[in-house]
Amino acid sequence: MTGFGFNVSGFGSFPNRGGPIDASGGTKTTSGIYTIHTFNSSGTFTVNSGASNQVEFLIVAGGGAGGSGFGGGGGAGGYRSSVGSENTGGGASTESRMTLSSGSYSVTVGAGGTVVVGGGMGGKGSDSVFNSTTSIGGGGGGYQGVSFDASVNDGGSGGAPSHNATAGVVGDGTAGQGSNSGPAVGNLGAPFCTAGGGGSSEVAPTPTDAAVSTRGGNGQASSITGSSVARGGGGGGGAGGPSYNANTSNATGGTGGGGAAGASANSSGSAGSANTGGGGGGSHSYNNNSYKGGNGGSGVVIIRYPT
Repeated sequence: MTGFGFNVSGFGSFPNRGGPIDASGGTKTTSGIYTIHTFNSSGTFTVNSGASNQVEFLIVAGGGAGGSGFGGGGGAGGYRSSVGSENTGGGASTESRMTLSSGSYSVTVGAGGTVVVGGGMGGKGSDSVFNSTTSIGGGGGGYQGVSFDASVNDGGSGGAPSHNATAGVVGDGTAGQGSNSGPAVGNLGAPFCTAGGGGSSEVAPTPTDAAVSTRGGNGQASSITGSSVARGGGGGGGAGGPSYNANTSNATGGTGGGGAAGASANSSGSAGSANTGGGGGGSHSYNNNSYKGGNGGSGVVIIRYPT
């Protein structure tokens, strides 16, 4: 330790010029040299003492829900990180740490998007926010009635359009937060499969066969809590049509909490995992919106600093 700053080999320098931080809020734990505050729901992070303190953060928004009917996979919630040498979403470089003074800072943990009652597009996830830094909610998956709507399909990571959108159209992710969905196939033919939603670290694969939907894009791993945990997986792409083959068309969610698509004819998609920002899986049904996409997983905000 030099002066009032920490300089620990392998961890970089934290110039906590006001001395060690005394803070409260969320679930407080320690790992190695760090104190960690995990917010699985909204709350307040309070710096009780110390001035001009630097903290690292991970801010993950809520994932988008999968689409109903011929449902596209939901996109992962936006992923922003300032942890060590870890990437932030979409393969971007690590963000700068935050400098905080004594006081209270609002923490908003975004909810996952929800399915539409009676069928339809998957809902977009809600934003997560800490100290004016915002991660954008994941895009919702499309369905056969509305093939593409940028206001819903775009997000932190993009939700996949329905099968009948213009070939090549994607749900756009946000730079520095996530990735695009897989593209619409433009009616390859029955059973009308769709792409998965984008993951925080990977664009979802492209469907190349009418009978094979694609998985969600993979999420990003972080060791901010002391162990490596993947978050921000996209939801798997659903399907429709009487000739659906459950053995080849069921698309898994991306690593990091993405929900799988419906596993058999007339089945709903699985939800994204809570506090991962995972997208929900698309449903599989044929002209029957009773079977819905899975809800998106809620986000999380994690803050750490040297003990």
